[in-house]
Amino acid sequence: MGSDSGQAGSHIYQSLTEDGLLGSAKLPKRPTGRLIMHSMVMFGREFCYAVEAAYVTPVLLSVGLPKSLYSTVWLLSPILGFLLQPVVGSASDHCRSRWGRRRPYILTLVIMMLVGMALYLNGDAVVSALIANPRRKLVWAISVTMIGVVLFDFAADFIDGPIKAYLFDVCSHQDKEKGLHYHALFTGFGGALGYLLGAIDWGHLELGRVLGSEFQVMFFFSALVLILCSIIHLCSIPEAPLRDVTTDFIPPEPAPQDPPLSSDGIYDYGSIEKVKKDYVNPELAIQGKKNKNPNEQTRRAMTMKSLLRALASMPPHYRFLCISHLIGWTAFLSNMLFFTDFMGQIVYGGDPYSAHNSTEFLIYQRGVEVGCWGLCINSVFSSLYSYFQKVLVSYIGLKGLYFIGYLLFGLGTGFVGLFTNVYSTLVLCALFGVMSSTLYMVPFNLIAEYHREEEKEMQAPGAGPDSNGRGKGVDCAALTCMVQLAQILVGGGLGFLVNTAGSVIVVVITASAAALIGCCFVALFVRYVD
Repeated sequence: MGSDSGQAGSHIYQSLTEDGLLGSAKLPKRPTGRLIMHSMVMFGREFCYAVEAAYVTPVLLSVGLPKSLYSTVWLLSPILGFLLQPVVGSASDHCRSRWGRRRPYILTLVIMMLVGMALYLNGDAVVSALIANPRRKLVWAISVTMIGVVLFDFAADFIDGPIKAYLFDVCSHQDKEKGLHYHALFTGFGGALGYLLGAIDWGHLELGRVLGSEFQVMFFFSALVLILCSIIHLCSIPEAPLRDVTTDFIPPEPAPQDPPLSSDGIYDYGSIEKVKKDYVNPELAIQGKKNKNPNEQTRRAMTMKSLLRALASMPPHYRFLCISHLIGWTAFLSNMLFFTDFMGQIVYGGDPYSAHNSTEFLIYQRGVEVGCWGLCINSVFSSLYSYFQKVLVSYIGLKGLYFIGYLLFGLGTGFVGLFTNVYSTLVLCALFGVMSSTLYMVPFNLIAEYHREEEKEMQAPGAGPDSNGRGKGVDCAALTCMVQLAQILVGGGLGFLVNTAGSVIVVVITASAAALIGCCFVALFVRYVD
């Protein structure tokens, strides 16, 4: 999940403008205002993620979800995302909508996010109004709320891929770096505002009484922010339809002069399937005549099978980067997904299973609200640290940034578990923001450095064309799939650990241990470009 999870789910985009035919196309410089408009969707997405992180576990527990199952809900969405990501990514790559390739998918996923939020924040109230039988009401409330959580989480994870692909398709290399910086900046701001509103006790304010409860208030604000930010994003930078892009930039050389691709039958990393006994025909890209060359059609079709082949044959430094990303997100999500619940049960000593009008439940709710303040501190420091990273990298390099991010998070979560004090926990939340910014920035900067290094090798005198046909989209997809894999590990493992230990304090201990292991891994195994 997210948010911080951020970060984190996306899809495969093997863009013509980046790989193969259009690799040398010059894109215009984008104004800063347009890049900021493009980044507004990250503000809206992270705002909604903050609301989910703050409220979804309390909501699930309040509707009566058994304690042994409350982490299982996190499993469904990442499993679906991990399986469907390549298929949806390939469809986006070859979408021929007049509105562009990415924006139709972004709009669809925004609508899915809205529906999911409506279900999990309002499902209990709607079911209670429609069903009188207590047993049926319990079953329907749990079912509707879980469906809403899965739908929202699925869409919010998926939408990051089309957003990044949209940025990469329409921006030059310099604008991509600026755009990614603004994405990280507005991600932090959106999360901070979402957690801030979640920390307000809306139930005792006039707006809460008018709308019904604090859950309805948060749905109102979340839907409003997401809709406005999405409209701004979709109107930010014009996106040419696929057929127009290829027509504008297609190289003039005739097809027979293009070098034939390898026909050795080996599936290299980043390739889908090699074209056998044929030449690459640029006219197919212009006219979209898929049926004229079945081999070309097969090569461009991304499937789960081809993704697994690509991952199995990836170069070692890419594989180690993916493993470090997996360790980092496992540590981060272990803490963040259950942080408000940890505050309510461990730090404040409340009980989410007691009657809603009991003192224990009210204490738990107070802990959840204070936990939102902690997550707000995390998001603010994430934005601030993403700004200072540009200065720090010149002194300590990407290796230093990567190592410090994991180390500070590991120490911070360890102290949170050892000293369950409200004020010390809130202060240590600043270190969570360091980790968040590190996960959003450093791995993708390393991917960019790897790509730049490979491009320089290809341009060196005597170097031939890239024979393995690897695309940048597969590299990014392999990295972002680690976020969903981390969600699967957290969802499947933490519920068992909590039941075994009998306390949710085990989540911060797990997060600390994973982060400290990650420290050693990023220092010893990840390769850094000089």
